[in-house]
This record gives sequence, structure tokens and C-alpha cells, in this order.
Amino acid sequence: MRLVSVAFVMICSACQPKMQTESQPAGQSAIEGRQHVVSDGVLHMGTVYGKHTFYIGPEGPTGFEYELAKGFSDYIGLPLEVMPFFNFEDLQEELEKGGIDFIAAGLSSPQTKTERARWGPVYQIVSHQLVYLQGNTRPRELADLQGTLSVVPGTSHFDTAMSVLPENPDFTFSTANDMDVEELLTQIAEGNIDYTITDSNTLSIVRRRYPDISVGFTVSETIPLAWQLHAQDDAVLQVALLDYFAHIRKTGFLDRLEERYFGHVRSFDFVDTKAFIDAANTTLLNYVDAFQSLSLDVDWRLLAALSYQESHWDPNAVSPTGVRGLMMLTLDTAKDWNVESRVDPLQSIAGGARYFSSLMKRIPARIGEPDRIWMALAAYNIGLGHLEDARVLTQKQGGNPDIWMDVKKRLPMLQQKRYYRQTRFGYARGNEALQYVENIRRYYDTLVWLDSQSPPWRKTPSVENLAP
Repeated sequence: MRLVSVAFVMICSACQPKMQTESQPAGQSAIEGRQHVVSDGVLHMGTVYGKHTFYIGPEGPTGFEYELAKGFSDYIGLPLEVMPFFNFEDLQEELEKGGIDFIAAGLSSPQTKTERARWGPVYQIVSHQLVYLQGNTRPRELADLQGTLSVVPGTSHFDTAMSVLPENPDFTFSTANDMDVEELLTQIAEGNIDYTITDSNTLSIVRRRYPDISVGFTVSETIPLAWQLHAQDDAVLQVALLDYFAHIRKTGFLDRLEERYFGHVRSFDFVDTKAFIDAANTTLLNYVDAFQSLSLDVDWRLLAALSYQESHWDPNAVSPTGVRGLMMLTLDTAKDWNVESRVDPLQSIAGGARYFSSLMKRIPARIGEPDRIWMALAAYNIGLGHLEDARVLTQKQGGNPDIWMDVKKRLPMLQQKRYYRQTRFGYARGNEALQYVENIRRYYDTLVWLDSQSPPWRKTPSVENLAP
């Protein structure tokens, strides 16, 4: 029996994630007879819930695998039906029954061909890592394991665990049928299980929430990811996927999608992450109402993340260059936005919000989100003029000046004489601006997650208030 809510089995021909504007133009497919790719004229995607697979966000369906699949459905001119499952075993069963056309869920493609399934092209390479709770004895190899290794059945992590079992028959191995991969990592963080195996993509995201999850050792360096097709597929869909993935590699869409979901979380700083979470649960309480009420058209959590990067939420912060306050405003910026006292938290937040909102509006309208957000953040740090210099360099070098992934590669060039001598505004600390934006993106991700977890700033109604 398929375990999926009818409300989430949806035809997504009208679902447009933000990145979709960078996808393939409708009808621009090299596939002849594309209406015969699937029998009923609808592309059926099977997946599991997760941050990098599929979930329903504030603005509709999203997720790395979902956006890839939506791009594919647009490419071949068919509507997409998303069918999310609660476990991988039901997902595999539905594929074998023919209820779905393919599985897009971060599955590992086998190194050798099998008779049970066809596979699309490899689109990512990840590593599988054994993780444990920091503070416990670190295992550096399989022989060091002392406790229970838990994995989710049906996943590539399960396959990896099974492949190493013969090398270490003495340790306990268990399956977690009622949990997903992210829940197992939560169990590690809470000290309820000893070890699990996870992939580098999932770990990069979850460590922003639980910095105490540590890597013991890498079990497998190169795990290829691909979509799984039905074994009896007549290869038309497989050929279509080969064509699609070749196209999105050529156009850069795949790279941009990877950058959006994983680019800013690849690096991990334990001390910084832990300090931010601690501050969010304590210091932020003093200012959360102000961020929420004064953020204008900016997500208050983004504004708070920006403020933490600027001042660590210290209203008296001051830099060697003279910028001050929670939002670290210059004298000129404070004057422009009617801030009389930069060390007054309310005035600083209000002024910073107005300034950042103005930067968002001054970024060229053709630049879509989230790229315009990241560019506006860079401009908050180094100014619109230097950002424009980086965009001009990007265009001169054959990149896309409207895509953050391309522009951020040129920001450090603003510190190199052979490049900044060509620019209008000259030298700028581009390396700092790049790190600045990536830090804020990570803080923002963490705040969004914390905000969904009944955080301290969510006031619990009293019993009296709950009475009718």
C-alpha cells in the first residue's frame, strides 16, 4: 500500500519554483516523439520528503530533486505529477508496479548494470560518511565501532552499510524503518544512537542545525547519484534523461541548482555554528520583536542573519572604519535613512531594513531570486558600485552577470590589481564580501529551521488565553 497523502499527489504543470526561470525554454527539446516518453502523457515522479528532495515550502513545492524533475518535465513538454512517499521500500515497490515512471531521491547508481532497474545518467557524486556525536570516542575505522549502527532501509546508506558488514561482523547493525535520514542524524545529535552512515549533501545541511554531529571517517569517497527507472522501460525515457542532463550541464542550470542548495554549506565551522545557535536562543530574544516589526518587505530572519554577521547582535558594536550598531551603519547611511542614533537598536534595525530594501530594488529587475538577494547582501557589504564592477568582469569573462554563482567567482578579483585597474570603482575587499554573503546564507538557513522548531521567541499562550 502506498503511504502518501492525496493532498500531496499533485500535478505540477503550473508549479514554478524560483529557479525555474533558469531552466529550459518550453518546447526546446531535442527529443522526437516526446509525447510517447510516458504512456499517459504525465510524468510521474516518485520521491521521499526532505530538504534536498521534495517538500512544500511557503511558496509551494521545492527541493533539489523536485527542481531537477520540474526542469525535465518542462524540457519534454509534459506535466509533472509528484508522488512523495514516507519510506524507500514503498517507493521501490511502486516503481516495480509501474505506478511511477522514475525515482528522484538521491539514490546511488550501481557500478554495474542490474536486471532490476534502468538508471539515468549520474548527476552528482557524494561521499558516504560514518557520523557520531562529538564528545564520544571518535571511530577512525570500522574496527573502532563500539555500539549500534543504524541506517534507513532502502537507501544508498543502507547499501553501503551492507557492503562493509563482512569486514566487521562483530558490531551491531539495525534498521530504522520508522525514521528518515535526517531524523537519524537528529537521533545522533540527541545521543540516542551511536552511529549512522549519511551522505555529504545531507550532512552539510543538518550540521547547520546540529553542529555536534561529527564525522568519524569516510566509508566511501565516490557515490554516484542517478534517477532510477522501471526495469521494463523501453529506454525512451532513459534516452530523454541523457539528453536533458547533457543540456543542463551545458547551460549551467545543474551547477546553479547545486550552488543554490549546497554551495554555501559545503564548508563547516563548528565554533561559529554553535555560537550562532546559542546566540539565537538567547541574545536574539532581545531584538526579535524589532526584527519582525521593522523588516518591511524583507524576511525578518534574513535581516536578523545579516545583523548577526555585522555585529553579532551587539548594539554597541563599532568597527575600525567607524560603522556602528546592530546593523553597522555608516554615518552617511544613517543620515540617508533618518537614523539619529546608530547605537539605538530600534533605529538601527529600521535604518538597516530600509537600506537593504532599497538595495534589493536597485538590483536590475531581470535578476530573479534568490540571486538578487545574495547580490543585495554583497552590495550591503561593499556597495552597489563594486558589485556592478564584479558583474561587468563576469560578463567580460563569459559568465552570466545576473547569476550569483558566476558573480561570486569574480568578487575576489576586485582585490587584484590586474582586474580592479579595469573597473570603474577600483579596489574592493571582494574576498570578504564573498565570505560575508555565504555566512549570512548559512545563518539564515539555521534561523529558518530554528523558527520552525518552537523556538524561545515563539511565546506559548497561557492557559487563561486558551480558554474560550
